[in-house]
Amino acid sequence: MALPEALSSGLPCFVSIVTLCETGKSTGFVSITMENLEKARGGRPRAFDPNQALDAAMHLFWEHGYEATSLAMLREAMGLTPPQIYNAFTDKETLFRKALTRYHETEIGFALDALSARVPTREAIRRLLQGAAEAYSRPGKPGGCLFVSGALAASPQAQAIADELKAYRKASEAAIAERLGKGQAAGDLPEGFSVESFAKYIAGVMNGMSIQARDGASSDELRIMAQTALAALPPEEQKRGA
Repeated sequence: MALPEALSSGLPCFVSIVTLCETGKSTGFVSITMENLEKARGGRPRAFDPNQALDAAMHLFWEHGYEATSLAMLREAMGLTPPQIYNAFTDKETLFRKALTRYHETEIGFALDALSARVPTREAIRRLLQGAAEAYSRPGKPGGCLFVSGALAASPQAQAIADELKAYRKASEAAIAERLGKGQAAGDLPEGFSVESFAKYIAGVMNGMSIQARDGASSDELRIMAQTALAALPPEEQKRGA
């Protein structure tokens, strides 16, 4: 049986398939009813705030990860129908990528501020780590960092998402290394100090703080981790050694 054009083209719609029965046996006929749930009863599309809907999706991905977040969960959290979600965001993968951009814009300001502040290198790294301790344990928000918890382990179907999150984490590490390099050039760090290795260490600490926050660590416990990591920087008197 030929399918209706809207159905065969893959356009999002709700399809109700009813098998007609006669005296308890299927007659082999199938009735297909498509409903356009994009429109409200008055016939006009339902208005919604894209940023508000995206924030809801972002928090859901942040809490549950990419693969564990289902369309049903997104529909409920965003307050949208599946056609609205697809029309506004194309598909789940695109929606997740938009959520990552939204997260970068709204949730990691502490890191951007710390690394761009005109302060000594030690103070910049202190602000970065202490900011992470606060951001990863904010009341009313999922624990940890979306870039870490979004898809640490992924199926082959979600590998592209895992790779994108890896790219975000690598970019964060590179930004830390760049800031350390500037500090070294300014004399804040010894010439023989490996900024790349220490940047990897700081990024690793922050990833660990994210996981600890997911496991319920308090902001005070995360601050202790931050202070311990900061102690690995060369003491003031060693800055101009080597």
